[in-house]
Amino acid sequence: MSDREAALEDLATRLRGYDAVSDAFLAKSFTDRHLILDLEAGESVPLEVRELLVDHDLRGANEVYGNGGENPSFAGDLDNGTRHQFVDTRTRGDHQSYVVD
Repeated sequence: MSDREAALEDLATRLRGYDAVSDAFLAKSFTDRHLILDLEAGESVPLEVRELLVDHDLRGANEVYGNGGENPSFAGDLDNGTRHQFVDTRTRGDHQSYVVD
């Protein structure tokens, strides 16, 4: 595990301690690392959480990928809340996917 990945895993653990957050975890796309944040129903991303994400160079996926919308991180509704997706802009484009035969 790289230092960056370890730092983001620690951040995800820290974020799970907030009342509004039901889960936080890392995921990868073809080229980018993401932090996924699941919020309880009726909650928005708390200001302190947003500041922590910015401090760790994480930006809303809609903003980074130019998907538009009024919420830069909203990724969809869950049964009991909403999902938000943030892109690690510090390592953006560093990952590679491989096709295995």
